[in-house]
Parts: sequence; structure tokens; C-alpha cells
Amino acid sequence: MELYQLRYFVEAAAEGNITRAARRLNIAQPALSQQLRRLEEELGGALMIRGRRGARLTAAGESFLPRARAVLEAAESARAAFADVAQLRAGRLVAAAIPAMSGGWLPDRLRRFRSSHPGVEIRLLEGRSIEVAEMVEQGRADVGFLQFPVDVERFESGSLLEERFKIALASSHRLAGRKSLRLPDLEAESFVVYKGRARETALDACRQAGFEPRIACESGELETVRALVAAGLGVALLPAMAVSWPREGVKVLNLKEPSLKRTLGWIRRRKGGSSAAVDAFMRFFDSGTRSA
Repeated sequence: MELYQLRYFVEAAAEGNITRAARRLNIAQPALSQQLRRLEEELGGALMIRGRRGARLTAAGESFLPRARAVLEAAESARAAFADVAQLRAGRLVAAAIPAMSGGWLPDRLRRFRSSHPGVEIRLLEGRSIEVAEMVEQGRADVGFLQFPVDVERFESGSLLEERFKIALASSHRLAGRKSLRLPDLEAESFVVYKGRARETALDACRQAGFEPRIACESGELETVRALVAAGLGVALLPAMAVSWPREGVKVLNLKEPSLKRTLGWIRRRKGGSSAAVDAFMRFFDSGTRSA
């Protein structure tokens, strides 16, 4: 059973005449009659009784007509919905990001995308880099923004920016008056650690500087880390975006030596097609690396 056969039947029923229906459909009358017969053969019964004065529906045809109309309406609705999504009049985008990116870098990109495509529904999820990767791999998110490295066999990816680490300490700290510090200057300090890949980056840097950091406390929430620093429980090595907005009681210093950076970028699954909304969103980004 083909959609065009249903359309032929609905038109013939509306006209009550095969010849007039063929004229409206812009096909030859024999061709229309042939397709109607094929439809009846597939259904196993007559839909119309043809006569000199026209064609009238059988009882089976009367019953079948509203169902044929419903199928055609559903098909048209599906075509319209597809066109809306393909032309970005509708659609859905789910992005997952680490908090540093979702809290500072990503919102403006989402705002600009939404202003260009107001019909697209946008949802934002947060998590650590490993969690962002899992969301994308499991299909819970269309695109992820996280700290590199990533598994290039599992994901398409592109770097977006390089972000420096900075030192956060209490405003009352003895070193708060300095503009910058070397990492060895912190050897005697206790550390407040931010969980995730940033944690390993910071701890490895301390070890390379010649000391094992003493961890006083750690948290996966940026605001908690900043509150602990403000309370004087320790210093923190944090990515620049994590300390890009001020907090009372916290002083942020540059890390002079060694220069500590991390690379941030995007990922999406290699397997499976992507939607028009995702493709359009990814055009906001390029593979060039910038500094932050």
C-alpha cells in the first residue's frame, strides 16, 4: 500500500467520479483506475462501485476513507516536522559541559545560537570531564565540552582554547599581597582541591615542582572550593575560568612558574548521525586553539 494510492482513493471519493478525480490529480483516467484496483486487491475487497453516473463508496470504502485520510494527514505532519527540524525551525540540542565551561564560557555561545535558531530547544547538563564523555557516549548528550585528552577512537573532537591555571587564596593570606607566585612558593601550604581532571593536572604540577601537596579538603563544586579557600582552609590551583568571577574573601594570583595550562575542547560520538541542530551548533566552533 502506497501513500499515493491512498491519496488517489481519497480524491476519487471526494469527487464521486473517476474521470474528474483523474483530472484533478493530473493523471490519466486509466492509470487512476488501475491504481485503485491494485489498492482494492491488496485490501481484499472493493472500495468503490463504478457506474455510468460516477463512483460511490462501498460499506468497506466508507469505513476505510477516514483511516486513509488519517494516514495521509500523519504523513504530511511527519514531513512538516522533518522540514522544521532540517531547516532549524524546531529541534533539540543537549550539551554537556564541565562547570568551568558551563558557568562562564558556554552561556554566551548558547545565547547566540538560540537567537539565530529560536525554535531549537536547548538543554545543558553538567559533570566532570569523565562524566561529560559518558553522557556523549551513551547518547544522553549530543555534544560535550571538557578537558582534553579524549579517546579519539570513540569521539570526534576539536580543541577550542588553552586555559591557564591560577592560584586562589584567602584575602587574609600572608601571600595575598603578591601579584604572582611560583609553584614552589606553595610547598608549605595546605591545598583545597577541585575534583576532576583539573585535580590531577594541579597535583602533577606540584610533584614536578618537587613537593607532594598536602590536601586539606576537596570538592567537586567550584563554589564550595572557593568558599573553603575564603575560609582559609588552604590554597587552590584552579583553571582561569573557575575564578573568572569575584568572590568575597578570595584573592586570585597569577602562576608565574611553571606556566600551567590545560586544553579544552568539544566531543561528539563517531557512530550515528547528528541532527541539523547539532551540525549548526558546531559551526560556532573551529578546530583552532586559543588562549584563555
